[in-house]
Amino acid sequence: MATDLINLDRLIAKAEERKHLPAPELAFQHLDTLWLQVTGTLCNLACLHCFISCGPKNESHPFMSKEQVFQALEDGARYGVKEVYFTGGEPFMHPDIKDLITKTLEIAPLSILTNGILIDDAMAAWLGETFRNSRYTFDMRVSLDGTTAEENDAIRGRHTFEQILQGIDKLWANGLNPVITVTTCHAELGAAEGRSKFIELLKDRGITQPRLKFLSPFKIGREERRDSGYQNYERLVEGDLIEGEEDDLQCSSCRMVTAKGVYPCPILIEVEEARMGDSLADGMTPIKLDHPACYTCHVEGVTCRT
Repeated sequence: MATDLINLDRLIAKAEERKHLPAPELAFQHLDTLWLQVTGTLCNLACLHCFISCGPKNESHPFMSKEQVFQALEDGARYGVKEVYFTGGEPFMHPDIKDLITKTLEIAPLSILTNGILIDDAMAAWLGETFRNSRYTFDMRVSLDGTTAEENDAIRGRHTFEQILQGIDKLWANGLNPVITVTTCHAELGAAEGRSKFIELLKDRGITQPRLKFLSPFKIGREERRDSGYQNYERLVEGDLIEGEEDDLQCSSCRMVTAKGVYPCPILIEVEEARMGDSLADGMTPIKLDHPACYTCHVEGVTCRT
């Protein structure tokens, strides 16, 4: 314990020394990945770890209209986009979600981030047919934050564990093998034993080749209130990036488009100073890694891509 306090004191002292140093600048290389916040911050759940505090009443970022999505896709294609991601909020709340999926798959591979709860039998059947007939790769990512109802529901809300698993079952039954995305709010779930429990859970439900993605939480939004926010030493300054890291940080080759404009990445859409402009063209510029969330990507090697 004494050693921990000494180390913390050193970090705080180092932060004081570094606080006047500028943040690193990250060049924009090319548009590999286009993120679309199709349902803004509106969601059917209000998860306690949500870094943009999505929920049924959060209209900070409204739904993107079909025209806005199509325009962003057209702009992305012009810049040579290689893959598209739909997120929110909950993408399956969008009334035009089928049209958005169909249009995107004419242009590029698509992944959809969802909690799976709104995927009923008819939608799962349509998604399966679309997956089989698409010219480009079509993938689903379903969020689950525990291997028991007790673990998951403490983060995502009462009775969500079984509802999410039923959505996963429907996708699997229709030929889709979704990536199960776990935010490691329960730290033990990120360790080898925790990962094995997820594999066992999915295999017990008949999923023969489970696919998993584990993400560190970002200490902003509701997660800041649930656990804790960033400390003053959790900040990047010039010289922190290691050689070649600019190729690994996804914000060097992605941009996020919402109904309110363009941002460097999905994490920062509620950070007003991170807004880059009205259109994708405004986002084709370097950025400063000056938000504490950038520290998480650097330290944990986080990428929101599948």
